[in-house]
Amino acid sequence: MSALKVLFVCARNKWRSPTAAAIYHNDTRISVKSAGLSQKSPTVLSTKHLLWADLIVVMENEHTARIRDKFRGRVELPHIVSLEIADDYEFMNPDLITLLESGVEALLEDLSL
Repeated sequence: MSALKVLFVCARNKWRSPTAAAIYHNDTRISVKSAGLSQKSPTVLSTKHLLWADLIVVMENEHTARIRDKFRGRVELPHIVSLEIADDYEFMNPDLITLLESGVEALLEDLSL
C-alpha cells in the first residue's frame, strides 16, 4: 500500500504549510507537499498539486473556500480538512510545530494510519 499523499496549503506557503511538510517529510505513513494560495507564494497551488493529492490539509477554513472557488469545475478536489491554525507563527516555530503535530496526528488516527 502506498503512502497517503497529503498536500498542506496555507496563504503564502511561507510558514505554516512548509513547516508541516518539513515535519512530515520523512514520515513513512504519508507523502507530503506544500503550496500557497497567493500568486506570490514560492509554490503556488496548481491543478497538478490537486491531482497528486489524496488529502488537502489547509490551515484556515477560508483556504477551503478559496480552493473551491478557484478550482470549481476544473478538477475534482480531494477531501479538504482545516486545522484552524492562525497565521501567527514563523517557519518551524515550536508552538506551530505542536499545533501541526496535534492536528495532523489526530487526522491520521481518524484515517487509521
